[in-house]
Amino acid sequence: MTDFTDDPLYVILRSKREATRFQILVEIAEHQPAVRQQEVAAKLGVTPQAVSEYIRELVDEGLVAAHGRGRYEVTKSGIEWVLRHAEALEAYARHINRDVIQQVAVWTAIARDDIRKGDTVGVFMQDGWLYATREEQSATGLATMDAAPGEDLGVAQLNGIIQHEEGLVHVCKVPRVERGGSRQVSTDLLREAVRDAEMVGAVGLESYVALRKAGIEPDMFFGSREGVVEAAFHGRECAILIVDEEFTDFLKRLETVGLTYTIHDLIPS
Repeated sequence: MTDFTDDPLYVILRSKREATRFQILVEIAEHQPAVRQQEVAAKLGVTPQAVSEYIRELVDEGLVAAHGRGRYEVTKSGIEWVLRHAEALEAYARHINRDVIQQVAVWTAIARDDIRKGDTVGVFMQDGWLYATREEQSATGLATMDAAPGEDLGVAQLNGIIQHEEGLVHVCKVPRVERGGSRQVSTDLLREAVRDAEMVGAVGLESYVALRKAGIEPDMFFGSREGVVEAAFHGRECAILIVDEEFTDFLKRLETVGLTYTIHDLIPS
């Protein structure tokens, strides 16, 4: 018999206690160090006494550090615990979206041909965009409306595999300003690193300035981490310049979602 007790997804979905602990850790992380237990209790639908007891347990287990009355902070161990469970939930949600909901959902594609409602259409991805055509493809569905070439089109009952390759992510580490920031970055090495990228993101002003010095305007700055991940999932080759303190966590993110990446050193040896 399979033992699921160490599976973060199994634990957090089957145990109300663990789910509550997860939510409380997230609330502490979001509002630390000043944590209002009554507000947490109201948000989670439990009593303030229950929140107090949960926090006491989390402190005893080393997941939360207490700094006086009403002042708490999630420890490194607590952050790792939250991330492990959050990644399991994210993978589960992606499975639902990709493998379950697609059987009943209506997908939006761009019509390549004149298509009539009820037509069987081939569905394929090109340059990150989903297209529907009257030509045979490895994935098929039913058109839910009439559409002319270039129009958006609903496709239901999607079957088969949409052939596409996920994009490579070029990851470039940039020092924080106190360690030299953009001044440490070689413009030539930077241009070479992002040369093949279809989309470029920046995390941290040091990264943004380094790109501007190289004459490159980033496609993404705010929310660029998730933007790069999403673009790579859609087959776009991407580059991201990211400050060094965020670097390791971003690599873990790419490994968790199964994207291929390569690391570039931008500091001359």
